[in-house]
Amino acid sequence: MEPHGHGIAADILTSEVAIARQRIHRTELALQRTEEMLAKNLALRSRIRAAVEAADRLVKIDPPSFERRRPG
Repeated sequence: MEPHGHGIAADILTSEVAIARQRIHRTELALQRTEEMLAKNLALRSRIRAAVEAADRLVKIDPPSFERRRPG
C-alpha cells in the first residue's frame, strides 16, 4: 500500500478516469465547433441560394445579350 492508503491499481484507475474525462472534454469542444461550423455553412448556403434565385429572376426579366442573338 502507498502512504495515502491507495494501491497502485487505484492510482492507475484514477489516472485512467482523468484521461477519459479529458477525452470527453476535447470531444465536447470538437462537437461544439462542428455545430458552429455547420450553422455557418447552412447560413452561407441560404445566402448563396437566395443570390442564385435572384440572378435567375433577373435573367428572366432581362436575358443576357448572347441569348437575344440566337435564332429561334
